[in-house]
Amino acid sequence: MRIRDTGDLWWKNAVVYCLDIETYQDWNDDGIGDLPGLLQRIDHLADLGVTCLWLMPFYPTVDRDDGYDITDFFGVDPRLGDAGDLVALVRTARDRGIRVIVDLVVNHTSDRHPWFRSARSSVDSPFRDYYVWSPTKPPDDPSAVVFPDQETSIWTRDDKTGEYYRHRFYKHQPDLNTANPAVRDQIVKVVGYWAEVGVSGFRVDAVPFFLADTAKTEGDDVDHPHDFLKSLRSFLTRRTGDAILMGEVNLPYDQQRQFFGDDDADGTSDGDELTMQLDFVLMQQLYLSLARQDAGPLATTLASRPTIPRDAQWATFVRNHDELTLDKLSDDERAEVFAAFGPDPDMQLYGRGLRRRLPTMLDGDPRRIRMVYSLLFSLPGTPVLFYGEEIGMGENLAAEGRLAVRTPMQWTSGQHGGFSRARRSRLAGPVVEGPFGPAHVNVADQRRSPDSLLTFVQTLVRRYRESPELGWAEDVEILSQPHAAVLAHRSTWDDASTVALHNLSPDALVVPLSLPDCLPSDDGAVTLVDLLADDACEIGPDGSAELELPGYGYRWLRIRRPGSRRLL
Repeated sequence: MRIRDTGDLWWKNAVVYCLDIETYQDWNDDGIGDLPGLLQRIDHLADLGVTCLWLMPFYPTVDRDDGYDITDFFGVDPRLGDAGDLVALVRTARDRGIRVIVDLVVNHTSDRHPWFRSARSSVDSPFRDYYVWSPTKPPDDPSAVVFPDQETSIWTRDDKTGEYYRHRFYKHQPDLNTANPAVRDQIVKVVGYWAEVGVSGFRVDAVPFFLADTAKTEGDDVDHPHDFLKSLRSFLTRRTGDAILMGEVNLPYDQQRQFFGDDDADGTSDGDELTMQLDFVLMQQLYLSLARQDAGPLATTLASRPTIPRDAQWATFVRNHDELTLDKLSDDERAEVFAAFGPDPDMQLYGRGLRRRLPTMLDGDPRRIRMVYSLLFSLPGTPVLFYGEEIGMGENLAAEGRLAVRTPMQWTSGQHGGFSRARRSRLAGPVVEGPFGPAHVNVADQRRSPDSLLTFVQTLVRRYRESPELGWAEDVEILSQPHAAVLAHRSTWDDASTVALHNLSPDALVVPLSLPDCLPSDDGAVTLVDLLADDACEIGPDGSAELELPGYGYRWLRIRRPGSRRLL
């Protein structure tokens, strides 16, 4: 591996930014964000250093599930603009060095989709087998219901034919039947179409559900569910050589590795399924560590991450567009996180997650907020930001469910945060109020402040991009040191190596480190150069160093050997 390889596998050290067009920027002042508005803000993303823009669903929709109830996989919802606007966005983003990926939501459709309208009209409809039907209602399994506050069963009777259709999500989102080759062909057409438009890949929604029916039909042309994912990856690679599939796979690590295409779990194959997977396991342990002010759960999880194929990557995050799920924690662990960050039942969702953003969970403590984002960007993998994180936006709990964190972007301190000039009643969602509202948290003010969170995140992005070892390291080395509150880890790739220290407690500490491979040579001592501050120290003749960390402190330390030609 050499530095030139980072241009081929661009996603291994990308900076991904997820946004909902509907709540980002309204340019025609109808109260709904739109593609022309996003286009006007593309330079904000470029200034931030974003290299990959992830668009939440923009397809025609009934909008009963914030755009995930799709009525046409090949269109653009007219509220947001048209296909020409999307092409203009993709092209302009590319000019700014930003690739665009889009949500691929093919686990289900809206019940208003023409396929389902036909399917429910008659058992003889040519689209009947596009969905999953049962002449009698199967036994209810409460654990199979994804949204237990809205649904009690995953089966609903359709009055027209008297049969039951399956919907793992809402009843207005019937599941597609991927056991049907015709459905798989349609999915391939969707992927091919948007690749031709110019997108650089897809975030694949609910992957395990999406594959659940594949290969279940006798005589099917797919022998194993994962074969379809492999064929989809192969098709996309043929059409667009460097496009990606980033999957939502909230499963334990031993099951996640299969979705990379590592069937024998040896980590040596060149992954031929998902290119990237969001690391839900690590995210949940991060919040447990923050709640306890103990880096142990995080360190243990990092050390247990399986080796993955060379052409694969973990996507790391501290917030996403859904509830902040804690379903992989034990009941007692989840209770700890709830007590620390969401003690009010209204802050919780589905009994398994939180509907809050990080700054409010941390009571707005700027030291702690910056420490967490420093940690995010230093973790081995590709960081993913949810819009507004760069300025420290909060949530609005007056919004329903997951929409609490999908509030309008806060551009200025003016009306509606500069999102729209429409009347409040017409806005796509309620603006955040109180200390995290636009009067106190907005892009315009932070752009002009060298001490703002926005400026800090810009620095993290730049340093991350200059440190390919953070994205490319095959394994993370957890460094031994005596403080439970400190995570000390090291990432090494090629001739580059960086040590990151993060203090999860409010107490100042001195962290002793032992780096036995960093002994001085005849050419001089090995130095630890702080990438986030104007500081450096020499490693002792025995490979030791002592480093100060303030409360909630953080340091990125590049190991610089004599004669190194890397810029610092």
